[in-house]
Amino acid sequence: MNTVVIYKSKTGFAKKYAEWIAKDLSADIFDISKITINKLNKYDTIIYGGSLYAVGINGVKLITNNMDKLKDKKVIVFSTGVSPLTEDGLNDVRNKNFTADQQKHIKFFYLRGGFNYSKLTPFDKVLMTLLKWKIKIKKEKQLTTDEKGMLALYQHPVDFTKKKNIDEIINYVTS
Repeated sequence: MNTVVIYKSKTGFAKKYAEWIAKDLSADIFDISKITINKLNKYDTIIYGGSLYAVGINGVKLITNNMDKLKDKKVIVFSTGVSPLTEDGLNDVRNKNFTADQQKHIKFFYLRGGFNYSKLTPFDKVLMTLLKWKIKIKKEKQLTTDEKGMLALYQHPVDFTKKKNIDEIINYVTS
């Protein structure tokens, strides 16, 4: 099977998973900036990975805007984020990024990534600082566990990536 892995990664977590997946599947791998939809025609299986930003998958429009050209291919999308997601959270991500029709054709996976404030772009740092201030103005007892964890991450980068997290994707592709 001819497989390609494409990724868009701002801080490196999606890239790390993409590299592991490509290696395990002996697949070609491209940063999203180095691929066009026309180059994907030669592949039977297309795997796309991007970071999660407010339930939006970074760069996924390459896939969703071109589903008519990908309908005869096995399409997998994974996203990475710092938080463990609940089933409701996963459904929110699916529903925000894919139409009901696309959900029938795209197999979606969530892989826990990490957070490193120092690797963010200046624009993303501004957004994250605004979020930090919004959280900090709450009273300590009103903070959720996630909000407390988020505040701690600004000082101490975390990496929750584990190679075993790709096992479900590898099994899905090879089955």
